Amino acid sequence: MNDRLAPLYPQHLATVRERADKALALGGFDHLAIAAGMPGLKFLDDLHYPYAVSPHFKHWLPLTGAPGSWLVHTPGAKPRLIFVQPRDYWHVVPDAPNGYWVDAFEIVIVRSAEDAVAQLPTGQCALIGETHAVVAGVQINNPKAVMDYLHYHRAIKTPYELELMREASRIGTRAHRAAEQAFRAGKSELGIHQAYLEAAGQIDAELPYASIVALNEHGAVLHYTEFTRQPPQPARSLLIDAGASASGYASDITRTYAARDAGEFQALIDAMDAAQQSQVAMVRPGRPYAELHLHAHLQLGGILQRHGFIRMSAESAVESGVTRAFFPHGLGHSIGLQVHDVAGFAQDDHGGTIDRPDGHPFLRMTRTLTPNMVVTIEPGLYFIDMLLEELRGKPVSSDIDWAKVDAFRPYGGIRIEDDVVCADDTPENLTRDAFAAA
Repeated sequence: MNDRLAPLYPQHLATVRERADKALALGGFDHLAIAAGMPGLKFLDDLHYPYAVSPHFKHWLPLTGAPGSWLVHTPGAKPRLIFVQPRDYWHVVPDAPNGYWVDAFEIVIVRSAEDAVAQLPTGQCALIGETHAVVAGVQINNPKAVMDYLHYHRAIKTPYELELMREASRIGTRAHRAAEQAFRAGKSELGIHQAYLEAAGQIDAELPYASIVALNEHGAVLHYTEFTRQPPQPARSLLIDAGASASGYASDITRTYAARDAGEFQALIDAMDAAQQSQVAMVRPGRPYAELHLHAHLQLGGILQRHGFIRMSAESAVESGVTRAFFPHGLGHSIGLQVHDVAGFAQDDHGGTIDRPDGHPFLRMTRTLTPNMVVTIEPGLYFIDMLLEELRGKPVSSDIDWAKVDAFRPYGGIRIEDDVVCADDTPENLTRDAFAAA
């Protein structure tokens, strides 16, 4: 993996430095200092929450386990890594920095977070980080002009970043294969999750987000994270939404599986899969992401009509809000250093925003697509009791086959999600490519 990354990294760092120079000029600052962050303490306890490095810090270098450290950039100078390597016998001390990237930095090794702060530059400094995740006395300012510029351009991935995201997809798809096998073998939600972790070679804290492993009707809970210990009898369906990390970059993958004898539910999965792939093909430069979302609702209306859930046209199902009861979330989001990456609503690099379409409050992205953006495409079809009961009370209720709907409630729902690179010609589907190679 490092053999592929090493030749790509210098250009990536040059791009990040160039963006930082422009952001500092916009904000009127001389230096950029980025805190790696510190693990937070649990309330009334001396135990820490799992550590998560700042996305701004890991954008510069593949270092995800250096709490208390700082990255300092001054235009025209070699960037500095102030690396905390404490004297400690209670915890594992991080190794001194090594690898393909170290020669690009002036590295200063210190023994404490306080020592690291003493190395920060004076003068006009943009200090980026969480206020609670650095030592006392540091005036984190997170200047808006700097943050808006960096966030907007971070959505455009360098070749180095895309290679890391391909690796995250390879890890994630390998683990998804293991999860499907565990489902077919009759494992519980916890057992499926454990099979996923084993195949990924990552613990929960290393994953980019908490995995969703939902059997049967649990698939109707969009962010289901309970992990039952006993498998249901029978196990009709599995919806698994789980990703993996590669040097701090995320994959976000969802698949839905039916039991061998669930023929009609499998037919619904197949229909949603075909619709999802056509939506992936629409990830092209110049297209507003919200347009894809609205098109996905129109396609869902057609699926509901063809499979006998509704007695109305696809257009009527969208206009009347029927599709929103079956598909209440957004089609997807930007992804990269964070699973829900920043600037999904950005109009420009000066902080402007693009509003969501009326009636779609949970869409996470409205931005116009450009080359080398990476987005998720994740349409859904769910049987959510609360939303269905609300729909039952509306005038369109008479156009819904409620017996058919009730027959599918025990399956929970369907979601299929891929990570897709916007390209000038054919979109690159990181997820499908990784599954094909697995």
